[in-house]
Amino acid sequence: MTQVNENKSGVLNALAAYGMWGLAPLYFKLLEHVSAPEILVHRIIWSFALLVIIVLAMGNWRKVQRILVNPKMLAWLLLTSVILGANWLIFIWAINNNYLLEASLGYFINPLFSVALGMLFLGERLRKWQKIAVIFALCGVIIQLISIGSIPVIALGLAGTFGIYGLFRKKLMVESVPGLLIESALMLPLGIAYWLFYMDTPTSNMMLNDSQLNITLIAAGLVTTAPLICFTAAAKRLSLATLGFFQYLGPTLMFILAIVLYKEQLIFEKLLTFVFIWIAIAIYSWDSIRKLKAAKRAKV
Repeated sequence: MTQVNENKSGVLNALAAYGMWGLAPLYFKLLEHVSAPEILVHRIIWSFALLVIIVLAMGNWRKVQRILVNPKMLAWLLLTSVILGANWLIFIWAINNNYLLEASLGYFINPLFSVALGMLFLGERLRKWQKIAVIFALCGVIIQLISIGSIPVIALGLAGTFGIYGLFRKKLMVESVPGLLIESALMLPLGIAYWLFYMDTPTSNMMLNDSQLNITLIAAGLVTTAPLICFTAAAKRLSLATLGFFQYLGPTLMFILAIVLYKEQLIFEKLLTFVFIWIAIAIYSWDSIRKLKAAKRAKV
């Protein structure tokens, strides 16, 4: 495959990945009558089943075996699985309780939060404009705190868990699909135990559900893994700098869905918070493009 075709394939996979993540609320809204922990259990179980098939099809089982015989790696993946599970649970709960706007805010904040984590824990130094971008994002959060009188807990929870998860996975250097399979496997016993002993709801017995509901619940595995597969394909073909510009597609789609389709109220104070975050993103993106162009000129 030529470089042009590689880039084209990378762009299409990136659009597919972030597009699916952005449209995921459409799926979870179909399960509004199902509790968030119950949906999480199905997400864990069916993701695990689908990932086993994918890993075997990709011929990556040896990579999984190498992780399984490494106790230290398993311990770290146990930690990341807890963080990932928390992120999934917050996201599901937010959507099904009409906090999609705040969820989108969390994923707008996330890249800037990741930059701050890189500075604190990886020794990365922020350029001047990156610092300004982080300050604008912080101002956006402070505005909501002062004007509305509440901390955007859901947004910060999503940004925090996903940012910390990304930080740990970056340090572990484990490939996405085998790593996610191990994480799902580590969450699986807790998920099954919750289903068998604590999940007492009208929809918890799949034998009594109608087929449409069961198919929708099982589809949680596909909703979880499909964008990840596309993301992995994109990451292999595009630079991280290029890939980074697609990450705002997801929260943008969530924002549009919240306002247009689900009619969530966007009061002025909350809009002001978004404006500050968008300014921060614009500054951060402009600085990244400027740095990328400078690097290319230096290389030439």
